[in-house]
Amino acid sequence: MQIHRNLAAFAALNGALAVLIGAFAAHGAGPQVKSLLTTGSHYQMVHAVVALVCAIWPGRERLVVLAGWLASAGGLVFCLALSAIALLSLTAMGAIAPIGGVLMIAAWLLLLIAALRSQSTPA
Repeated sequence: MQIHRNLAAFAALNGALAVLIGAFAAHGAGPQVKSLLTTGSHYQMVHAVVALVCAIWPGRERLVVLAGWLASAGGLVFCLALSAIALLSLTAMGAIAPIGGVLMIAAWLLLLIAALRSQSTPA
């Protein structure tokens, strides 16, 4: 099995960051910021896992690798934007969070296209 090492490493880094932010949300954040941090870390973790799956996807299709990068980057942008709002009161980052959301949606749509285009294998 071939692994896209750079994508896998970026996904792993995102996963670690998601755990750090989630742990802070659970154990150190005040009630007014806990929800934003929890939401951000949740989306970041889910999309880190998606990126990791893309990194080990058989065949290394370009669409799948691109989907992995978009998922990982989108999760990171979304989480960091929510964290900046929560921790630094940078409400202007509310305009950045949707960029992460669009990247995550694009990743899922690319995976849909890749799945529909892939050759089916016998069971």
